Amino acid sequence: MSSGRNSRPSRESGFRSETVGFDGTSPHISTDVKGLASSDPLNEEEWPPLSVNNASDSKGKRRNKIDLGTQIERRLEEKPREIVSSQHEASSLTNLRSKEQKTFLPTSFGDNRLPPIKRHKFRPVHPGYSVGARKTDSATDLPKLIPFDICRYKVGRSSTMGASLNAKNNEEQIELEQSTESTRQVLRPGMVLLRNYITHIEQVQIVKRCRDLGLGPGGFYQPSYRDGAKLRLQMMCLGLDWDPETRKYDKQRAFDGSEAPAIPHEFSTLVRRAIQDSRALVGKTGVLNAEDILPDMSPDICIVNFYTTSGRLGLHQDRDESKESLHKGLPVVSFSIGDSAEFLYGEQRDADKAGEVQLNSGDVLIFGGQSRHIFHGVPSIFPNSAPPALLEETNLRPGRLNLTFRQY
Repeated sequence: MSSGRNSRPSRESGFRSETVGFDGTSPHISTDVKGLASSDPLNEEEWPPLSVNNASDSKGKRRNKIDLGTQIERRLEEKPREIVSSQHEASSLTNLRSKEQKTFLPTSFGDNRLPPIKRHKFRPVHPGYSVGARKTDSATDLPKLIPFDICRYKVGRSSTMGASLNAKNNEEQIELEQSTESTRQVLRPGMVLLRNYITHIEQVQIVKRCRDLGLGPGGFYQPSYRDGAKLRLQMMCLGLDWDPETRKYDKQRAFDGSEAPAIPHEFSTLVRRAIQDSRALVGKTGVLNAEDILPDMSPDICIVNFYTTSGRLGLHQDRDESKESLHKGLPVVSFSIGDSAEFLYGEQRDADKAGEVQLNSGDVLIFGGQSRHIFHGVPSIFPNSAPPALLEETNLRPGRLNLTFRQY
């Protein structure tokens, strides 16, 4: 299609260059003629070609052009839809060529510049947020966490099989409880290991309770440090929330605003009993001031960690509690459930100089007094080492469930 500048007639011809269209616009005559020719095959007979008009005299030219305009107006009245359709096709072709010009011409050619690049806006992701699906609370605009489930989907079993397994578990548990006295030991001043201290029934109750709490608000998630490095474990805090980035305690988690669930009463009772038995064990060594070596404490904080078979935790100190608690040496009490773990401890942050002990399911480790500030860590988990009876009854995932209690 010719551009508007080339098809416009000169002023000297006296030709009226515009006519009113059906939609109130002023279409160009040459554009309308082509539109009519493409939509009606009779146009070639009704309208003489332009070459005939050029061969006639000036009066003939004037008369033919006026008649041509009259015919266009008549055609507009008879077939307005066809005219508008042809105008639309012509304008579409013009726009297409215009777009092609804007695409290939340099950016310095006035309006023929490339369109600006639209940049997508990405919402910042909190580094402490767990990898996986996420949702947003419309009320608070904070991310909702889909918590980690420490137990796998439980497949049903027959009641006969369940009864036989429970009977076998009870027999094994009695044997373990009878041998606990000989497996309790003092590892160093203020550090006591209670082997097989948590009974099978208590372990099952702890796993089920932690699973229920872990699937609710403030449940398990994968935390990260200040530098963005992810911890190789899943964590849930009870009583008060501990933030690995700020190393501070608070009532609510920073990244989703959820409050830390309360510590179950049965957990606190088991902690106090373990401290008393440990203190009694220390007293049997001939120490007179057992209470000073292993002070009593009322837990108001519990950090629950779940290590998968590839989980680990480097050497560190538990020193984020209050100055009073740290000064008194109030002990940390640790429960181990599930797969066994290699546990390192020492005065320095050096794995080569650290002591080593294996913590099994049901063990309780207590360190306070002089041992309150020791470096400790979990370099590895031993797969397939959890008691089969515990897995059968709880369907706990492969890994280690660890609860550490302390007083702020």
